[in-house]
Amino acid sequence: MSKPLLDRFLSRAVRQGRLGIVFADGSASTYGTSAEGFPEIVLRFTDAAVPRDIILDPRLGAAEAFIDGRLLIEEGDVMGLVSLLRMNDRWERGDDNLRPSAFKRLANRASFAAEQINNRVGSKKNVAHHYDIGNDLYALMLDAEHWQYSCAYWAEGVTTLAGAQEAKLRHIARKLHLSPGQEVLDIGCGWGGMAIHLAREHDVRVTGITLSEEQAALARQRVREAGVADKVTISLEDYRDTAASGRKFDRIVSVGMFEHVGRAQFETFFEACARMLAEDGVMLLHTIGRFGSPGTTDAFTRKYIFPGGYIPALSETVAASEKFRLIASDVETLRLHYAHTIRAWYANCMAHREKIIALYDERFFRMWTFYLAGAATVFEHGGMGNYQIQYIRSRRALPVTRDYLIGS
Repeated sequence: MSKPLLDRFLSRAVRQGRLGIVFADGSASTYGTSAEGFPEIVLRFTDAAVPRDIILDPRLGAAEAFIDGRLLIEEGDVMGLVSLLRMNDRWERGDDNLRPSAFKRLANRASFAAEQINNRVGSKKNVAHHYDIGNDLYALMLDAEHWQYSCAYWAEGVTTLAGAQEAKLRHIARKLHLSPGQEVLDIGCGWGGMAIHLAREHDVRVTGITLSEEQAALARQRVREAGVADKVTISLEDYRDTAASGRKFDRIVSVGMFEHVGRAQFETFFEACARMLAEDGVMLLHTIGRFGSPGTTDAFTRKYIFPGGYIPALSETVAASEKFRLIASDVETLRLHYAHTIRAWYANCMAHREKIIALYDERFFRMWTFYLAGAATVFEHGGMGNYQIQYIRSRRALPVTRDYLIGS
């Protein structure tokens, strides 16, 4: 029964480009029509349960079959496979070909709601799930200078990952409108790239906080090696505890951390930021965001990548922040920047395939590349982008025009 259902599903899901499947019983089917720019992929299923798993939840079912080696890509690669499906399921057109079954959607909503509490213990555990898997993997994937695990900024003329990450740091620094000697808080500081850049280039003092022990240890080392240990402090600390300490900061920056807060904690996050931000302070929030209305996190991402995480819609982000008299003084939507960034990470992982397998195993490599392929294509064809939201508490905290954002 599952095979005819999969046939109907793929006939609808793949119209341009071609997908060939060799089933476990030796039969074969082809879907779609060759089209310029669309991938052509051939798969082989090694057991009869793969069609059923895909029908129940296309993303999780295909992912787990691929991770377990039950779905083999005979021609093409996982980026091509996911690209083919997403190119036929464009958010702008209102396509919805890849939804899980009704039962799976109900179960996912229920478990997602339970996970969104994201208290302090849960927050640290969730962060460790992704970031404490070892720095060696990120050394092979990220840009070597800044170690930025977030959306880069592909300004005109920028062609390399390192150049795009440097451009991102400079872009954010302009939005912070810094002056020498200011106190800056970096919430979710990662491996210290932002903190080092701001201290070195703008002569400010930075407190970076993270919940990842692996990140904190390497960030401190990188701060020392950069010669800015007198200006940068890295703490293993929850932002709620930083706020409870009563400290005030001239500037607050948070890049790629808000996605881990959890929807139930949005107001807690912004209340804490409002308490910590000086009266004439400036805050810059950089986050992945949904283009449409609020939703839920898919089962694959929750299970394998970011447990407890949630990608916010712009509407719910602003709704939470406006309750604490934070003025959204500038909002920029980065539409394709993250797709370019993740494709660069994917290329790095493919180039270091054997090293990554040696660090973990082949199953992990398949899981990680499926994650990257899904992430890149959702920014190309799905409903995800990045938002940079600048906040102020006083309407006079910044120049009255945006001219200060232009320049080096």
